[in-house]
Amino acid sequence: MATVTKKELVDRIADATGTKRVVVKKIVQSFLNEVIHELGQGNRLEFRDFGVFEIRERAPRIAQNPKTLERVPVPAKRTVKFKVGRLMKMALDGELDPQTLSHLVNGEEDDDAIEARPAVTVTHRHH
Repeated sequence: MATVTKKELVDRIADATGTKRVVVKKIVQSFLNEVIHELGQGNRLEFRDFGVFEIRERAPRIAQNPKTLERVPVPAKRTVKFKVGRLMKMALDGELDPQTLSHLVNGEEDDDAIEARPAVTVTHRHH
């Protein structure tokens, strides 16, 4: 298993699209900033076929220090949950080859297979 950095992804996207790396880097960082902003606002992000990011509230609890066996209170916190989408699940299960994924990503999907819902949905929470 390898670790892939943001720089490596930017390089791949720049090469695949013929776009300058500096432009791709700015777009990727803007995308990541928007994801962080929306999740920080408590919103749910749905990327069709990729997956869903949503905030989960973890209740406060009592944990135990494994070294001292001392009971320690752990405060409530917000965390991000990710639910895998259809294409990612297929890729993880080995059912989706890179060639097919490339066609889908480049919009070469059959019209019958394209769903009417938007590719990205942000569900806003009203506080």
